[in-house]
Amino acid sequence: MSTPSTSRRTRLAPDLEISRIVTGLWQVADMERGGALLDPETASSSMLDYARAGFDTFDMADHYGSAEIITGRMLERVRSGETAGANRPVAFTKWCPIPGPMPLAVVREGVKRSLDRMKLDRIDIMQFHWWSFEHLAWLDALKGLAELREEGLIGHIGLTNFDTAHLAVAVGHGIPILTNQVCFSLLDRRAGQEMSRFCLDNGVRLLAYGTLAGGLMSEKWLGASEPGAGDIADWSKMKYRRFVEAVGGWRALQAILTALKAIADKHAVSLPNVATRWVLEHEAVAATIIGARLGEREHRADNEKLFAFALDAGDHALIAEALEKTTMLPGDCGDEYRKPPFLTASGDLSHHLETMPKYYAAEPVPGKPGRLRVSSGSIWEPLCGFSRAVRIGDRIHVSGTTATNGAGEMVAPRDATAQTVFILDKIAASLAALGADLSDVFRTRIYLADADDWEAVSRIHGRYFGDWRPANTLIEIGRLVGDYKVEIEAEAIVGEG
Repeated sequence: MSTPSTSRRTRLAPDLEISRIVTGLWQVADMERGGALLDPETASSSMLDYARAGFDTFDMADHYGSAEIITGRMLERVRSGETAGANRPVAFTKWCPIPGPMPLAVVREGVKRSLDRMKLDRIDIMQFHWWSFEHLAWLDALKGLAELREEGLIGHIGLTNFDTAHLAVAVGHGIPILTNQVCFSLLDRRAGQEMSRFCLDNGVRLLAYGTLAGGLMSEKWLGASEPGAGDIADWSKMKYRRFVEAVGGWRALQAILTALKAIADKHAVSLPNVATRWVLEHEAVAATIIGARLGEREHRADNEKLFAFALDAGDHALIAEALEKTTMLPGDCGDEYRKPPFLTASGDLSHHLETMPKYYAAEPVPGKPGRLRVSSGSIWEPLCGFSRAVRIGDRIHVSGTTATNGAGEMVAPRDATAQTVFILDKIAASLAALGADLSDVFRTRIYLADADDWEAVSRIHGRYFGDWRPANTLIEIGRLVGDYKVEIEAEAIVGEG
């Protein structure tokens, strides 16, 4: 953590400066869930009020109700001469497609839809979310976004809810990633670990959401009795109530709130100010996103106080003492959308993920009843006579796999760690097509071009297989075909145990 900055603004790129408090529009979807849409004129007036107060940066997504349409009206009014403030309002959105083939035409369609809704020729940051990395087309989508950036349709590329490993694959493959939007709060401190270190080393900035836990991190809940299931109505609090349970429950939250209140009183600020300030003072964090319920309530005056104080050593010690009563969330950023525990407003997403299309498809082997194979589409498979994976009965063999994408390119050419991530995703995709998953793997073999990469590669292997720990052999090879750094093969028995 560097010397705390009390600046209200930060420059993400030479052509892009933003407010360090970004106004988030996720609540638009919650406000519209009854079916009635917000009036764009009235709601855009609320956005203009934020911009005039200096909170002129707005975050939304293609599925946040009519948020993009409201923003389009706000920007249209600014262009027509209505005063918004000292700075041009900045608006960034998210593209969250269902996994599937991602040719440039599909990527362009997704970007164009947001451009039309927002009445823009260029989106400041297009942030990309992908549901399952087992579907490898996410890298094709990012390559498409990079092309559209070159065309000028988007200013910069951001990610949403990417873990460190897959952020590293994108960066290692040369995708110009500016930001990663992740949950970061006193309840969810995962972003302050490996994610922050990687971002600081690679010029990526974090946009932090969930900082106030949907409003649970406020004076209102200090000393309050634990609410019942029916006492919380909005989606945001439903979501972050799950976070509270995961880190230690209501008593753990009360310990944090008590510490924050003492610090708030000391600095003559609010409890939410202290919770937000704690996140803002992390060096990798460019801004925090604080949600707004347009036209219902606003906290602009309170947020102004964020830049009038900084936390001192005593404050950090008091917070650290409270955090000792909590449990760290497992895993990395974004895991809550892809694996248990599913800490989302909707709860368990298993069914949602299971309905998504597979990246590979299984086909019968001619003349061999009961035998299935998976082909990746590589020109070498028919020429050399092999399959990506073969299932015979309950047994699956996955061929030696390299970090090669659907276009036949080597992924992250200079990064053995990133290549390992992509390889293990390919193996997982092969297994999924044949009715298995990584937990069914009982044997892996890793071939390295350089033995010095053994630890970094092994640590990634451990992240994927640490719960099951298959038999493993790791070997240095004089040279892998194609100058790859890593090749891995696997064997599995379906449903064993």
